[in-house]
Amino acid sequence: MIHTTNQTKINPDVNIKNRLYPVFLKLEKLQLLIVGGGKVALEKLNSVLNNSPSVSVTLVAPDILPEIEQLALQYKNVTLMRRPFEEEDLNRVQLVICAADNKTLHQQIKKMANEKNILVNVADTPELCDFYLSSIVQKGHLKIAISSNGLSPTMTKRLKEVFDRYLPEELDESIENLHKIRQHLKGDFAYKVKKLNAITQRLVENKRRDIDWKKVITNSFLFFAAMVLGYFVFSYVPLDKLVSGGEDILVNVDPNFFWWVVAGFAAQLVDGSLGMGYGVTCISILMTTGVSPAAISSSIHTSEIFTTAASGYSHYKFGNVNKKLFRILVIPGVVGAIAGAVVLVWFGNRYSDWLRAAVAVYTLYLGIKFVFNAFRKVNKKKKIRRYGLLAVFGGFFDSFGGGGWGPIVTATLVNSGRQHKYVVGSVSMAEFFITLASAVTFFTLVGLQYWQIIVALILGGVVAAPLAARLAGRIPQKTAYVALGTIVIIWSIRLLVKIF
Repeated sequence: MIHTTNQTKINPDVNIKNRLYPVFLKLEKLQLLIVGGGKVALEKLNSVLNNSPSVSVTLVAPDILPEIEQLALQYKNVTLMRRPFEEEDLNRVQLVICAADNKTLHQQIKKMANEKNILVNVADTPELCDFYLSSIVQKGHLKIAISSNGLSPTMTKRLKEVFDRYLPEELDESIENLHKIRQHLKGDFAYKVKKLNAITQRLVENKRRDIDWKKVITNSFLFFAAMVLGYFVFSYVPLDKLVSGGEDILVNVDPNFFWWVVAGFAAQLVDGSLGMGYGVTCISILMTTGVSPAAISSSIHTSEIFTTAASGYSHYKFGNVNKKLFRILVIPGVVGAIAGAVVLVWFGNRYSDWLRAAVAVYTLYLGIKFVFNAFRKVNKKKKIRRYGLLAVFGGFFDSFGGGGWGPIVTATLVNSGRQHKYVVGSVSMAEFFITLASAVTFFTLVGLQYWQIIVALILGGVVAAPLAARLAGRIPQKTAYVALGTIVIIWSIRLLVKIF
C-alpha cells in the first residue's frame, strides 16, 4: 500500500490560465531542426546557441542570411542545407522550430512531425506550437525562463530586461558557494535541505551586519566637507571686516564661473555613466577658459570628493555595485592613492614623466582594445588574479599623475569581460574613497586653493551624478565600449603629447 500523506489535493476544475509546464532540456543530447533562413530563423538559432552551444542543429531553407552563415562558421555543430524542406529532414530529429515565412508549409510540417511524435514550435503561431521558446535570464548557473503563454512576447522581453538589470551578478557566486557547502554536508537529502535553509535564512536576517557603505560615504563626505569649510572660512573670509561691519565681505565671482559649472556637469555625466573621463572632460573645458594647469589639477582632485560621493551613492542606490569587487578594490586603492600623493609632494616631478609615459602606453593599448572588443563577441570572462595590485597601481597613478583611476582600473576590468554596468558602479564607488584619501593627503600637505573653480565643479557634478548612474545600466554595450575606448585613447595620447 502506498501512503500519500501531506500531499496537496489537486482540483481539476481550478481555472489555471497558463497550463504550460516549464522544463529545462539538455539540448546537446537532442537533434534540432530549424526550417527557415531569414531574420526569425537567425533569432531562434542565436537563442538556442547562446543557451546550449553544443546542440546539434540542422537548418534548412532555400535562402539563408549571411549572418546565419557567419554563425555556422563559429559552430561546427550547425549544419546548413540550402534547399527547400523535405519530409526526410524529420528523420533522426526530436525537436523542430518552424521559422519560414510560409504558413502553409508550417501546417504541413506540424502534421508530418506530430505523426512521427516530434515536438514542433512554429514562430508567431501559438495554436500550432507543441512548446514555446521562453525569454531567458541567465546569471551564471542561475537561469530563469519567462512565458506569457504565447500571448505577448513583448511583455516577456520587458520582464527579461527587468530581471537582468536588477538581479545581481553575485547570485552565481552565492550558488557556487552553497553548492560547495552542500557537498561537505553529511546526512540524507532532507537534512541537507534543512541545513541549507538555515544558512540562507541567516543571510537574510543578518543583512544588518554588512557594512552600511551609504553611511560610510556620508560620514566621510561630511568629515572632509567640514575640513574644507573650516579652511575656507579662516583663509578667505575677511573676519576683521565681518566683525567691524564692513561692506566689502563677499568675494567677486569670476565671469567664467558658469562655464566651470558646465565643465563639472559634463565631466561627471561622462565619468558616472562610463566609469572614466572626469579629468579629460574637465581639463578640456577648463583650459578653454584660461585656467592654469596647476589650478586645474588642484581643483579636480578636491571637487572629485563631492562628485564621487554623489556618484558612488547613486550607483549604490541603483544597484550597480558588486560589493565583493568593491571591497577588493577599495583598500589597496586607498593605499596607492596616499602613497602617490606623498611621493608627488616629496619628490615633485622628478620621475613623473617616465611613469606617465609608461601608463599612457598601457592605457592606449587598452583603449584600442576597447574599440576592437565593441565589434566582436566576447565568449567568456577572463580571470584577473591580482585585483589588489591593479587597485594600488590605479590609486597611485591617480594621485601621482593627476588622474587615471578610471582609465586604468575600469578599462582593465571591462576588457577582461566583466559586465560594464557593475564595473562602472563598483569602481565609481571605490573612487570616492581613493579620491578622499588623495585629497586629504594633498590638503594636509599643501592646503587648498582655487575655491571658485572647486565650487563650480562640485555644483555641476552633484547635479549630473544621479543622471549618470541611471545611464550606466542603459547604454548599449557596443556604444559604451566605443565611448570608453575613445576616452581612453584621447586621455593616453594627450598625456604622451604633454610629456614629449
